[in-house]
Amino acid sequence: MISVQQLALRQGTFALHDISFTIPSGKYGVLMGKTGSGKTTILEALAGLRPIRAGRIVLGDCDVTAAAPACRGVGYVPQDAALFGSMTVRDNLAFALTLRRWPAQRIESRVTELSRWLGVETLLDRYPHGLSGGEAQRVALGRALAFHPAILLLDEPLSSLDDDTREALLDLLHSVKANGTATVLHVTHNRREADQLGDVRLCLVEGRIVAA
Repeated sequence: MISVQQLALRQGTFALHDISFTIPSGKYGVLMGKTGSGKTTILEALAGLRPIRAGRIVLGDCDVTAAAPACRGVGYVPQDAALFGSMTVRDNLAFALTLRRWPAQRIESRVTELSRWLGVETLLDRYPHGLSGGEAQRVALGRALAFHPAILLLDEPLSSLDDDTREALLDLLHSVKANGTATVLHVTHNRREADQLGDVRLCLVEGRIVAA
């Protein structure tokens, strides 16, 4: 579950007040809104990357309002993928598992599983600068899902992709949804994505969350 209760935050001169919504456990939520409306700011607050001024954030069964990002159990895919440039694809996929001190054999098995599912088996020894936009997004999604997070946050994961790549990644997100083990919040300005993926569709309009 993702539960946001009367959230207030400020970024420079931009502010949001009294933001509240709930996405039930295992459901796929989509948050739409115009560019600059604050969608990414809300996502970053959930991930613990943006301080809040007031309100409450509950992820799963835990109140994480004051928790550090690493303690929130969140898989996060930022809009620009933000892969670690000094790491290979293999190491990017293994990163969260290494931090959690998984045994080496288990890490290797999970990386193999992810690379096959994502279709990046032949890219494991490449570095991010050698990847296309779609390949980088696949790796970023795999890195976020590697440790089986209960919460998955996606910031416009299909933006700036060509049509064929977008459709391929959309299929991957459908499989994430069908799996149902993670509660997802997917930020987009694309109504088609929302209609195809969203169990819960929300829109941020003039600082208010409304059903879409």
